[in-house]
Amino acid sequence: MNIIFILIGISLLLALGFLGAFFWAMKSGQNDDMYTPGMRVLLDDEK
Repeated sequence: MNIIFILIGISLLLALGFLGAFFWAMKSGQNDDMYTPGMRVLLDDEK
């Protein structure tokens, strides 16, 4: 029964880590330009 409490604690820490990484990515501006990556595929030059 103790292992359930340990696994719940680990999963909560992991979820908080991913949530922190998401907020850090949003704060640092990694999702500012949503238009250019989609157009880069269409305008890729072949050599």
